[in-house]
Amino acid sequence: MSKEKNIKVEGETPETSHNEAEDVRVAEGAQDGAQAEQAEETETAEKANEPELTPEEKAKAEAVEWKDKYIRLFAEFDNYKKRTMKEKAELILNGGEKTITALLPVLDDFERALADKGEDATAVREGFQLIMKKLEKILEALGVRPIDTKDKDFDVDFHEAIAMVPAGDDQKGKVIDCVQTGYTLNDKVIRHAKVAVGQ
Repeated sequence: MSKEKNIKVEGETPETSHNEAEDVRVAEGAQDGAQAEQAEETETAEKANEPELTPEEKAKAEAVEWKDKYIRLFAEFDNYKKRTMKEKAELILNGGEKTITALLPVLDDFERALADKGEDATAVREGFQLIMKKLEKILEALGVRPIDTKDKDFDVDFHEAIAMVPAGDDQKGKVIDCVQTGYTLNDKVIRHAKVAVGQ
């Protein structure tokens, strides 16, 4: 009958291995703490060895620092001003690009109408009416609106009186006829309507 043999390394137990690992961790932590403390002491010593500045030297150092900040700020503002002026110039130069692009199809329609050799006056009139409606839609999309004058009281904010015509009591101070249509752009009057006013 064979006997079981338990093989163990002399002096080594689970408890011993755990304790040794714990000791290593503690030692490493202590070493790190010592290094940090030594670095802090070195930095403190370096600061202590630095010569203390006199009030005059401190003032000069602050002046140099503020001067550097001022130069940098001035340079940034100068660049901003140049960039803004460039953008403004481009806006003035190309500000009408959207409007012109929208109106080009109307110009194309006029070119086609003029190239047409037809002699039918009615067809020509209808063609120009279509172009007119197209132009009105484009202007409306751009924010242009005609000023309504029919049966309206005369209003100096929207109307320009170019004639006074005799009228009944119920027509006094009212717009009798519109000679030239006025327009607003985004609710701002860009051309007053020229009207005849009853008196």
